Order: sequence, then structure tokens, then C-alpha cells
Amino acid sequence: MVVLRADGVGLVLDTGGGTLPRVLHWGADPGPLDPSDTEALRLALRPQAIGFSIDEAVEVSVLPEQSAGWLGTPGLVGHRAGGTDFSTAFRTRSVAVDAAPDGNGGGTVTVRAGDPVAELDLELTLRLTPEGLVCMRGTLTNTGDTDFVLEALHLALPVPAEAVELLDFTGRHLRERGPQRTAFTHGLRVRENRTGRTGYDSVYLLAAGTAGFGHRTGEVYALHTGWSGNLRTFAERTFHSISLLGSGELLLSGEGILAPGASYTTPWRFASHGIGLDEVSSRFHRWMRARPHHPSRPRPVVVNTWEAVYFDHDLDRLRALADAAAGIGAERFVLDDGWFGGRRDDRRALGDWYVSEEVWPDGLGPLIDHVTRLGMEFGLWVEPEMVNEDSGLARAHPDWIMSTGGRLPGPARHQQVLDLTRPEAFDHILGRLDALLNEYPIAYLKWDHNRDLVEAGRPPTGRAGTHAQTLATYRLMDELRRRHPALEIEACSSGGGRVDLGVLERTDRVWASDCIDALERQEIQRWTNALIPLELMGSHVGSELCHTTDRRHPLDFRAGTALFGHFGVEWDLTAASPAERERLAEWVTLYKETRDLLHTGTTVHADHPDPALRLHGVVARDGSRALYALVAVASSEQYPPGPVRLPGLEPDARYRVRPQPPGDVPDGNADRWGRPLPWWTPEGVVLTGRALERVGVRAPVLFPERLVLLRADRLDHGED
Repeated sequence: MVVLRADGVGLVLDTGGGTLPRVLHWGADPGPLDPSDTEALRLALRPQAIGFSIDEAVEVSVLPEQSAGWLGTPGLVGHRAGGTDFSTAFRTRSVAVDAAPDGNGGGTVTVRAGDPVAELDLELTLRLTPEGLVCMRGTLTNTGDTDFVLEALHLALPVPAEAVELLDFTGRHLRERGPQRTAFTHGLRVRENRTGRTGYDSVYLLAAGTAGFGHRTGEVYALHTGWSGNLRTFAERTFHSISLLGSGELLLSGEGILAPGASYTTPWRFASHGIGLDEVSSRFHRWMRARPHHPSRPRPVVVNTWEAVYFDHDLDRLRALADAAAGIGAERFVLDDGWFGGRRDDRRALGDWYVSEEVWPDGLGPLIDHVTRLGMEFGLWVEPEMVNEDSGLARAHPDWIMSTGGRLPGPARHQQVLDLTRPEAFDHILGRLDALLNEYPIAYLKWDHNRDLVEAGRPPTGRAGTHAQTLATYRLMDELRRRHPALEIEACSSGGGRVDLGVLERTDRVWASDCIDALERQEIQRWTNALIPLELMGSHVGSELCHTTDRRHPLDFRAGTALFGHFGVEWDLTAASPAERERLAEWVTLYKETRDLLHTGTTVHADHPDPALRLHGVVARDGSRALYALVAVASSEQYPPGPVRLPGLEPDARYRVRPQPPGDVPDGNADRWGRPLPWWTPEGVVLTGRALERVGVRAPVLFPERLVLLRADRLDHGED
């Protein structure tokens, strides 16, 4: 028996009996367990033998096996020639436990097992991090003399019967990560992604919880798989009172053929438990922030040129835009698509990673020099995994395009997928990107990926190549970062089509969506933040008229929405009025003043009963301060609105709550709809954290698509 405990979470493993480890408990920390307790727990939880599949008790391991009597989704799907060895019976050979010295900080369990009949070895790693996050992966090795055809390798964790609801996500371009709930009933709920990238409709998080679980309430168990390719995720409940959350890479035909001696390693699975979704998210955020390569310097204010100029690159125009960017306090200037080859639109030149002599006769140096003299970093857009058929690269190397061997896939966005599994193609792209980074002081790459992988075969055989392409992309990013350690990379994929913990092991932020309509972004950013912390989520202020929705929003609503993320601007600032630029500069100043809080604190969300209002915020880890946004996403049935509760503060501490400029004006409220709220003053109101969370403060009347900011500051001992 192995007991791991960390930050209020317990993981109890039964590694006895020679079979693969079984999870007796994953969830709230059961407290210290001595050997007699663990044996009693094993006895208390041993299932009754009912004699249907086998006469013994059916115990389900983290890799469920039919040989143990489990007739649900198998952990390993595969066979040798003729269909033999389709069912395994692994026996544990060794269990190594690397636990924290105090026994209360997690640890790692490594289990090595084998099946001498099927001639397969298996290594399982289960880790409980200090933040209470469970991490799992497995490696399967073919020890036989013939090929083993692996079709799936699933790992699963049990959840209790009290988890009766499921939450996962769906979406599309411009509306990523929309939540959907279903009942967790008997049967199998499977979500599959075959797009070759994480996907707009990625399951993202699969959460199971008690009835009606919310941001701050209910017991929740959530699973994420850190992989940027095809994926299968499932929730399964049987009438034998077994409930599982599991996942595995979705291998295409032939991708899992293991030659003698070959191995396959699964992606990491990450599982979080908590009371409410906020605690589940907090474990992910704290684990990510503890990584040694997590961005540590303040996240710079970004100005991106895409929605300002699109493909219309002109040195004088871009210099003027850079001047305007510096004027509002920007710290990074990113030149988007259109700088290379014959790229005047999206139909040509993708793959020709040479600076356009037509548009940039003197190279990028004049623009970069201007940007850096203004005190800003320079960033550049690239799409290394793709190629236009109308490009020098495709004409020179048509065999570098992924295909089934007999035909090209249909183009999407006028482009095809470059086969990075081919060494010559990999080396060419690496060489071109490396040359650009050596020639110019480029601090940042916006790395895009704009089409699904359809019929992604590897010429000349045409064998399926999505798995290998995903690993090749990882290697390309890793090698660039090795050669250029200071380089930062943003993962963009037609907006938010590649957001997962696999790509975020080698990138510094994700682009959450191509839609920067602030109303849409309220939902997109909230649910993107369910997994990743705010500092890794690109969030930009667009122009008044959003080009993806044709909606108009006031500047304060756009900027206040972008504040809760890695703040940037995607707007032709040269066309903005002086008053607009002045107001935007105030929001930039607020971002710089609060990014240390936003990017290190704990994200919180109120379970507010009015669907027209959202309240979210960030509370400092030491509880000293907080910043909240109260957002009207629609017109309310209530007039005026009732109190809103401010979650996450220290219960017994006293806080001064007041409006936060420039988000302190409830647009149209006081002058048009009655007198100002009595407490809505620079002095605010002083209450305990407990009162603020349980009772709240009266909200101002807000028009739809408006927001206000509230700050809470803990009073020092003795302060009035």
C-alpha cells in the first residue's frame, strides 16, 4: 500500500497482489494512515465477488485489464499477427516510491510490470505534486520477436458515486471552450478528436462532480491530457458501481506498430480534485507556476499588427503604428503575417521564410531598429508546420507535403501540412527560423497552425503520421529554444485551436481565440483560465468595431476584459482619437501596476445567481489584496441588482473595498438611472473577508456589455 498526501489531497494505491496498482482513494486527504489503517482500508473497499465475469472480485487498475474481469474500456488495445496477445495480464515486478520526507508533500510511484506470454513490459509513473495534482503516464515496450500492433493505451482514475454530473467543453473557431454539462449515468461517454491538433472542440477538461457543482461549491474531479494531437477522453460508469475518468492518445491506423524492442510512451495525464472548480483550477495554476521554465519576468504589454494592417505592410505606416504603441506604454511590438516572400494574401508563399525583398528591400532591420529605439521588443509571426501549394518550397519539394501517397488532401485555407517527420524538411525549417533569429533581435515568435491534419500521411508510403508530426513539432520548438534560450513562443492555432499542457511545456502563452470581441472573450477567457493561469493567456484590446462579430463595445469594456490575461492591443492606434489613446494608456498603466497580482494570485469566481452578471477576480496568495471585475453580459431581470459576494479573501481580516480607476465608472449608471451607490466612493467600505464572501456589497446598475472593477485591500493591524 502506498499513501501520498499533498495540499489537502490523498492518493492511496494498492500495489499488492502482483497485479497493476489499483487506486483505493483519490480525493480529499484521508489524513495519516498507519499500516493497520491501510490494510483496513483495503479490506473495507474490496469489492464483493459476484461471479459474472470471473469468480474473484473484479479490481480495476489504472490500466484496466480484461484478465482481471473488467469488461469495460480496456487500458491496452492491441495484438500481434493473427489477433494473438489481444488481452494482457501484467504482473508487477517492482514498485519504487519516492515520497516527500515529511510524508505530506506528495511523491512519485514507479511500477514496472511485464506479461511474459504477450511479451510486453509496462512502466507506470504516478505522481502527486506538492500542489495536489495527480500526474500519470505509461511506457509500453515490445520484448517479443515480432511486431506488436498497439491501438490504444488508456490510463484511468476512479471517481466516487457522488460524482453524478459531467462537465466538458466544445467549441468552434471564434467561440472556443464552451462548457457543456451532462448527467454521469451508466454507460460510456467518449469524446474523440481527430483533427491532428488539440482542436476547437477539445474536451479540454473532463470534470465529474457532485450535483450542481459550481465555482466555489461541490466536490469536483477533473482530468486533462497534455497532448497536442489526436486524443480520446472518456467517462465510464458501470452497474457494478465502478466510475472512471480516462484518456489516451487516439492512434491512427498503423501509428502504434511496435517493432521488437520498440517502446511507446503516453502523454501525461493531469488530474485535479477540489471543492468547486476554482480549487481544481488553482492546483493546475500553482503547478504550472512552480515549473522552472515558467515565465518569470513581468508579461510585457503587446501590440500586434494583424487587425491594424493585415497584409498591407509598409515601413512608414508600421513606424507610425510603433510610435503610437510606444505612446500608450506598449513593451512588445509583433509583426504579423505578410512579411515574407510573395505573401500579399493568404493564398501563396507560406513556407518561403525569407524576408520579402518587394516589401522590405532593406530587410526588417529598419523597422526593428525603430521599434527597439522606442524601448519595445520585436516579435514575428510564423507558421512553420504549413505550406501553400503556391510557394517556392512546395514547388521545389512537393514530396515534403503530408499525403496518403496517392493524392494530396484537399487544401484548407489554401495550404497543406509540411511533413516535419521528414529529416530534410525538419532541418530546412529549423535552419530558416534559426537564421532569422540569428540575423535579427527577435524576442518572440507568434507560432501559428491554421488547418486540421486531413489525410496526414508520410510520403512516400502514405502511412498515418499525426503522432510523429506532433512529436516533430515539439522537437522543433525545443531545439529553437535550446539555441535561443531567451526566445518566447506563443502557441496560436487559428486562434485557440491548440491549448493544452503539452504545447505549453515549450511555449510561453497561448492565443485564446481569434475573436477579440470582449463579450465573447468573457466566456472564452473564463473557461481557458479553468486550466491555465492568466499570464499564459493572450488577451487583446481590439477596435470599437470587432471585425469577427461586427459588434461595437466601449473602450472600458474592451480593456477591462483584456486586463485579466496577458494584456495586449490589436487595433490601428494611428486611427484612434487622442482621447481613446489617452484612456487606453490609463488601462495599460493599471495592467502594469497589477500584473504582479494578476499573474501570481489565485483566480476566483462567484457563483452569482443572476445569469446577466459575472463576478471574477484574483486574490493575492497572501490575502493582502484582490482585484475583481463585475461584468454585465446581458440585461438583468433585477433592477437595481442585489448584492454580489466577493470570494477568496481571508475570513477574519478586514478589507477596504472601493472602485478601481479607470474601471470605476458604471457607464450610464449614476446620472441616468438614479443616485450613486452610497459606498461607491474612493473611501469605499470596510468589512471582513467573511462578510464580503457571505453577505457581499450592493452592485451598481450596469448596462449590458459594461464592467466595473473593485479592489480590496487588507487593513494592517490597528488601521482604521
